[in-house]
Amino acid sequence: MSNLVKLQTGDRLEQITLHPVSRMDLIKYAGSSLDFNPIHTIDEEAEKAGLPGIIAHGMWTMGNLAKLFTPYYEEGFIQDYKIRFAGMVFLNDTVTLQAEVSDKASDNLLFDVKAVNQHDKSVIKGSIKFKLFEDE
Repeated sequence: MSNLVKLQTGDRLEQITLHPVSRMDLIKYAGSSLDFNPIHTIDEEAEKAGLPGIIAHGMWTMGNLAKLFTPYYEEGFIQDYKIRFAGMVFLNDTVTLQAEVSDKASDNLLFDVKAVNQHDKSVIKGSIKFKLFEDE
């Protein structure tokens, strides 16, 4: 197990690159989130809305950012999550998730996080506050 408490400002978590976004990913997410907006699953509806094709749910991309912290849940939890959507994710895009320590206190770490597409363009930017469990 990696120890987050050893991280310093500027250190980065290991980035994660997701598999290319598939229509099935978005259909499954629509069902689990109850967000059935057709711009996320039906080409013709996305095009009617002025999009070049279906786009991923912003919350699908945001939720995937939490995967960066999965290996560390024995050490603490995400206490706060602030995100700004910066771009759209399309079918077959490859999204890479990144986190860098921007501030450190005795009981928490603040991370700058982002998701970038295969063209290195940000689709999400934000911050995550990770609260460390107290030592007993």
